[in-house]
Amino acid sequence: MKVARKIFKPRRVYSIGRIMAFSFLAIILCGTLLLCLPFSSRDGHSAGLIKSLFTATSATCVTGLVLADTWTQWSAFGQAIILVMIEIGGLGFMSAASLAFFSLKRKIPIQQQMVIAEAIGASDMSDVVAHQRRLLIRAFKIEGIGALILTVRFLFEYPFLQAVRLGIFHAVSAFCNAGFDILGFKEPGASLLVYQNDPVILLTLIALIVVGGLGFLVWDELLREHRPKKWSVYTRLVLITTGALLLFGTVSFCVLEWDNPDTLGPLSVPGKLLNAFFQSATLRTAGFASIDQGQLTSAGKAVSIMLMLIGGSSGSTAGGLKTVTFVVLLLFLWNRIRGKYTVNVFHRTISDNHVLNAITVFLLMVLLAFFGAAYISTTSPITFEDSLFETVSALGTVGLTADVTPHLKVSAQLMIIVFMYFGRVGLLTISFGFLKRKPAGEKYKYANTDLLIG
Repeated sequence: MKVARKIFKPRRVYSIGRIMAFSFLAIILCGTLLLCLPFSSRDGHSAGLIKSLFTATSATCVTGLVLADTWTQWSAFGQAIILVMIEIGGLGFMSAASLAFFSLKRKIPIQQQMVIAEAIGASDMSDVVAHQRRLLIRAFKIEGIGALILTVRFLFEYPFLQAVRLGIFHAVSAFCNAGFDILGFKEPGASLLVYQNDPVILLTLIALIVVGGLGFLVWDELLREHRPKKWSVYTRLVLITTGALLLFGTVSFCVLEWDNPDTLGPLSVPGKLLNAFFQSATLRTAGFASIDQGQLTSAGKAVSIMLMLIGGSSGSTAGGLKTVTFVVLLLFLWNRIRGKYTVNVFHRTISDNHVLNAITVFLLMVLLAFFGAAYISTTSPITFEDSLFETVSALGTVGLTADVTPHLKVSAQLMIIVFMYFGRVGLLTISFGFLKRKPAGEKYKYANTDLLIG
């Protein structure tokens, strides 16, 4: 008698990058279906597939670009769906999913622990669950403090429930660097222009934007170690670069927009300084606007494009090229100009692999931005300058627009959807998929050749 033996097929293991990419895609599709429902719209009619897909992608990828004003278009239910997608997209799908395990007191599977470690930028798996729990608690505390301050401020103008609603929505949107607002009842599409002279609101949002853009590992290290000399090279680079970029942006906009009658010109001196600072902060992929982006000078738009391209820090709620990646590129350029072959910082050497990764991501983003801008300016009645502003905003998941988004052709809108997804998920997938993977040894190598460079 023969004994039948069951053949077990090996379980298929997906890469971390693929898990993250499909997770974000699933959230976007679910959000799209919910936003398509008639009661998600304020007028009781379905918003349609394109508008719902665009909004769901923008919210999940914490971008902030919209085809219609959020308050005017979406009902309370639709706004709640958008807020949930912002929270999940900002903290990361696996961070949000881990809440279910914590609440049910279940053990987080090892594969999900690996994804969490990659998403928050952890270099190893040691104590990743405890670290994730601390991350979520701190994130909610920061959002809660921001929401409380904003609610108290809004209470001077609105009833209690509306003030709470405004406070929570904008605190979450700012911390997650999303840039969505629900102030359209004052002036549709005006974002924060109606509060450009309010230091409480603007400074609170700046604090939330900056903290959200620093990165989870940076918070953890700052709270654990209060001596700057003990901080890691990465933390020091993030803090120095963030401060330098905020200062550079503020000074640049003061110089370039000070007398512009359509931006900073009509404001008082304190108002000009405050809004220049806010503009510098919101370009770190936040997407709120306290001045009209379409009325910036050409030089002002150029500085904005550069800051949007750089973005925030790795393992944070922000997007973009990332601050440390930008520093690595600058250090590489400075050393090559001086004839050096190694990149050093704080008495440490940055590996050639990290330098090549930084160059790869930078070139990819720049090429996509320029080709996308060329396509938009060709298919839509929009200048190349404003088109580039739009594509960089989408790729950097910033959300600012020079009043371009609602006027795009459908094909251009679909391209922006892809850019927003790639800006949030594609670069993560690249980073986690093959840029951090150990390079495979080449089986053979061709003979060297001489080229004339420069």
